[in-house]
Amino acid sequence: MKLITDKITKQALKELSDRSFGTLIKAVVDIEKCIMVVDAAMHADEEAFLLSGGSKQDDLWGINIYPDESKENMIEFDSMINVRPRLNNMTRSIENEDIRKRIITIVHSLIIP
Repeated sequence: MKLITDKITKQALKELSDRSFGTLIKAVVDIEKCIMVVDAAMHADEEAFLLSGGSKQDDLWGINIYPDESKENMIEFDSMINVRPRLNNMTRSIENEDIRKRIITIVHSLIIP
């Protein structure tokens, strides 16, 4: 796993994805701390890592990043950790548009060409 607190290049993400899932890399974003963890077999492992570092459960959301895609198409909002009925999120996707926008902003600020 790799904690991203500053910047990572698309090429570095590509190399990580090549070692694991091929076209995608799993990530969990902390929408309050504006950080993310990448490169684990399961979003739950990344979530546990961030929780052990002081992140709050309600701030963590799972996504997939496709480094070869354009900036507009590189984020997929799909993870089992996103199923949170108490937050009115009933599916693996992220249903709240404001949370999606925050994630997009954070991910795009952390990934450089």
